[in-house]
Amino acid sequence: MRRETWISFGFMAAGLFLVVAAWFGDEPFTITLATKVVILSLAGVGLNLALGHGGLVSLGHAAFFGLGGYAMGILASHAQSFEPLMIGAWALEGTKSMPLIWLVAMLVAALFALPIGVLSLRTSGVYFIMITLAFAQMIYYFAISWPAYGGEDGMSIYVRNSFPGLNTLDPIQFFILCALILAICLVLVDRLVKSRFGMALEAARQNPQRVTSLGIDTFKLQLTAFVISAAITGLAGALYADLNRFVSPSMLSWQVSGEIMIFVILGGVARFAGPLAGATVFIALEHFLGGLTEFWQIWLGLLLLVVILFARGGIIGVLAGERRHG
Repeated sequence: MRRETWISFGFMAAGLFLVVAAWFGDEPFTITLATKVVILSLAGVGLNLALGHGGLVSLGHAAFFGLGGYAMGILASHAQSFEPLMIGAWALEGTKSMPLIWLVAMLVAALFALPIGVLSLRTSGVYFIMITLAFAQMIYYFAISWPAYGGEDGMSIYVRNSFPGLNTLDPIQFFILCALILAICLVLVDRLVKSRFGMALEAARQNPQRVTSLGIDTFKLQLTAFVISAAITGLAGALYADLNRFVSPSMLSWQVSGEIMIFVILGGVARFAGPLAGATVFIALEHFLGGLTEFWQIWLGLLLLVVILFARGGIIGVLAGERRHG
């Protein structure tokens, strides 16, 4: 097993140890903070597939994060009012079930990602970045002007959605649920990037002309990766909205896209546990330095600058004694 893999597992084990210690110490806030890290890491896993392995620098992933959140909020709001959600001739009952909400959130994000990807992938470089950003901003402003579901004020969900056999209002149980989802997604994405599809995607990132000459459609490769990436990010959005029991247009803002990208870059682009390491550092800085000064982002910026200039393998790469320059 590579040293990087051992470092990744050690990083995750240390996080679990801290959560267990917080549980025994009766510190629910710390567990909730760790749950936030896990959920944001999941969003980073989604972007890492597109950015790290596909070379697709997207500034529009907040759209999928927010769409997942709104999918959860809309279903939950109808469940709170005991009204089935009518979609055409179909009525969705039991809309407080987390597995159903996750499925809907992933489908909504993927369905929006498909046309966005089709149009965006006809460009490259800065044009791709700006088109993904433009689509995200369009969805953001639509949410602001959507009074049926809170508009600019957002929408509160008074009771957390349910999962069979668990009390999701218990911080430790909700953390375990989110951590299991993150672990499953990490393993699935890792298997995907090591498959023939993943190797072709990596090759297309490095040399698209050579891959095309071999008869492989790079457009379909990148579009598939983009849609899968969006679905994972949409799942994270649904979990994040459930954690806060609130959804608002702020989840769709370009700042969120930037933060998700920071998680990936800080932790290590294309690294197995890079998003988790990056999200942990980001939330730690926000929590500890945010209480001291409202300008804590200055220190984040300095750290990001150091990583980009001297440690492009990210935190995981540094701990593993490597530097990644891909």
